[in-house]
Amino acid sequence: MKTVDFAKAILPLSDYTKKIKKEPVIITKKGKPVAALVSIINADIETVSLSSNPKFIALIERSRAKQKTAGGISSDEMRRRLEKSKRSAHIR
Repeated sequence: MKTVDFAKAILPLSDYTKKIKKEPVIITKKGKPVAALVSIINADIETVSLSSNPKFIALIERSRAKQKTAGGISSDEMRRRLEKSKRSAHIR
């Protein structure tokens, strides 16, 4: 893992992105980590953005908890309904 002190960085931070294919680059300020540059594989911008969004993660956690306690529609049932809806839309 490469560590770069933000105040002492010789290169612009954009130049360090070339190194992240091999290993993460940790950005520090006065020796404390403040950011990390990591390679992203098989993900789009929305996936990365949502997976690191505390409000979205909290929403998903609340939804999962509610599903456990109150129940709801299973994934299989939702797929069946969507497929049925999709077929009926083609008939119209």
